[in-house]
Amino acid sequence: MTDTRHSASPRAFGRRRFLAIAGAAAGCALLPGRDAVAAPMQVWHGAALGAAASIRLVHPEPETARRLIARAVEEIGRLERIFSLYRADSALSRLNAEGVMAPPPIELVELLGRAAEVSALTQGAFDATVQPLWRRYAEHFAGPEPGGTPRLDDVLPLVDWRQVALDPGRIAFGRPGMAVTLNGIAQGYVTDRVAALLRRGGIESLLLDLGEARALGRHPDGRPWRAGVADPADPARIAGRLALEGRALASSGGYGYLFDAAGRHSHLIDPRSGRTAPAARGVTVLAGSAATADGLSTAFALMDDREIAAVVGRVGGLSVYFPDSAGLRPLRV
Repeated sequence: MTDTRHSASPRAFGRRRFLAIAGAAAGCALLPGRDAVAAPMQVWHGAALGAAASIRLVHPEPETARRLIARAVEEIGRLERIFSLYRADSALSRLNAEGVMAPPPIELVELLGRAAEVSALTQGAFDATVQPLWRRYAEHFAGPEPGGTPRLDDVLPLVDWRQVALDPGRIAFGRPGMAVTLNGIAQGYVTDRVAALLRRGGIESLLLDLGEARALGRHPDGRPWRAGVADPADPARIAGRLALEGRALASSGGYGYLFDAAGRHSHLIDPRSGRTAPAARGVTVLAGSAATADGLSTAFALMDDREIAAVVGRVGGLSVYFPDSAGLRPLRV
């Protein structure tokens, strides 16, 4: 059975460098999967959105499968050119620099809309406009006296998802100095887009790991696709494995990146207060779409069990787990 080791893609993807991946298919091996049993499986390993990535799909015609994977890699590169914070020419970078974009790419409008839905659902625990807070932490801890906590009172008013005016023809920030990061949801969105592309190409069985994991159908041997979940205290260790059964999995935790050597300030910042999430806490979400799993896992890492349970009660098809050295503790609703 194939495992996608989710610890290979920590939740710091937005804070790490985006990789140039447009030509990744030419530079990475694309080989028949050794674990194929009942049908041919093609496996691609490369990089996507700053993380190790893989595509596994089952198709009776290997050449067709290779063409579909090449199209998927091209789509990942195209979406990176919209959402990347590390490309000055990306649509998101230009929006952050200018505060307005008309007309914007439809994918940027769509993803900002999805982000706003998650913000409303979690009462602001997820907020795409958190980028000014992240910049302040990064600048503070890169400075000559990086101790303590940076000043945040002048930055917090810039963090408010409701101050983003959004329609198909125009995106605009309501306050000067605002900036957006989609790093808590873009990996999931891209995963969903690639899954849809491959499904349209006739693929009925696949496992994607593009920072978030998503499966269609089953492994060629008839068993469910499974994904491994990292132990936050030791991200190289697998706390447990979950069957995807046609669903998507996303994990979030402060362990992905730490601003300070003492480990007091993680990259997951609460948009409501400016405080950072504990490094040792992780959350894993299974959902029908990777974007939903991605956005909610980001928010849930900043919420307590009672708050999470309230959201789960309003959203169908969710499973939530808390990985640790003892395994995977399910949320008790």
